[in-house]
Amino acid sequence: MKAVSVVTLRKELKYKSSEELAELCLRLSRFKKENKELLTYLLFEAHDESGYIDTVKTEIDEQFEAINTNSYFYIKKSVRKILRNIKKYARYSLKKETEAELLLYFCQKLKTFKPTIKNNTTLINIYNRQLAQIEKIVSGLHEDLQYDFGLMIEELGYL
Repeated sequence: MKAVSVVTLRKELKYKSSEELAELCLRLSRFKKENKELLTYLLFEAHDESGYIDTVKTEIDEQFEAINTNSYFYIKKSVRKILRNIKKYARYSLKKETEAELLLYFCQKLKTFKPTIKNNTTLINIYNRQLAQIEKIVSGLHEDLQYDFGLMIEELGYL
């Protein structure tokens, strides 16, 4: 079966009642964990963005503490997983400020991580790529936010 376009879906959804829409949302939530997470964000956390950011930061802290530090192979694997989750949570929010703040927090955690990432080229590249991504995101924000985030970026600096 081939999926139809978003435009076609939007037109079709206009003809559904609110009960039918609720039923469709609940059916969607049964199929994929990401659908359920997005629905949770939209229903319970979208109104409090700072609370959402704090929740995600707490999860990032827990994930960094759980990293197996026996070898850089496991560290790289875990760091990539954390970064994938951050990107997913930023996609739920759709706010560039949230994405920039979460990525900055990730870079802060990565820079202070023990054992140091300075001994591994791949981890340094991940760190530098995320800083460049943050700069790109921040360049499209309001000037006040650009200044605030710019200070944080300078404080972190490239490795």
